[in-house]
Amino acid sequence: MNSDDGFDFTTLASREADRPRTASEFVQRVLREAILDGRIPPGTPLRQEALAAAFDVSRMPVREALRQLEAQALLEFTPHKGAVVSEISAQDQADTYLIRRALEPVAFAQSIPHLTREDLDRAEDLIADMDREPDHGRLGELNRRFHLSLYARAGSPKLLRLIERLLTEHDRYLRFHLAMMGRDRMSQADHRAMVAAAAVQDIETATTVLQRHIDVAAADSARFLVR
Repeated sequence: MNSDDGFDFTTLASREADRPRTASEFVQRVLREAILDGRIPPGTPLRQEALAAAFDVSRMPVREALRQLEAQALLEFTPHKGAVVSEISAQDQADTYLIRRALEPVAFAQSIPHLTREDLDRAEDLIADMDREPDHGRLGELNRRFHLSLYARAGSPKLLRLIERLLTEHDRYLRFHLAMMGRDRMSQADHRAMVAAAAVQDIETATTVLQRHIDVAAADSARFLVR
């Protein structure tokens, strides 16, 4: 079934065979992946009636899925259109990187003294997973999990929630970025250096590498979006 704007949500839904536990989780996952990899373009309205029919569910799980996607900054609600896929802009991305640079080094510095060997092993495993992963969508998820694993012991739940939201917003930019510029821009050397510095509790080196990592990614992404 096509929406009023011509997007075939039925085809999108039928491609997913492994459904999560609830209908809202299923709808959210399918829409999120399609938004992040560009199959649903920015500006596309997501109408509850069309989605409910396409996914063969009631409007309630669709409504919940859309609320979750709004919380992840992947869509916004506008007058007369309802839910619309968020636009990708250079300014929005620049703001995201600016805020990441302000918050993430603080969380990392607070977390380092409390990181366990198990935490560091988990971070190293995620680096290895990124080395092996060919899918850009999965790389974005692994990258987010890696960073959060290093900040997890910061002892500030509100700070971590803010950072997790920022990394979720950043995910869509990272996917487009990797698709255009290649996976070598993941800066795995920086990831390894961050873990190595954290392992010896060298807070200054660890946070300096993180700041440089964010700065380089911001510069690369800015060039990508303006060309």
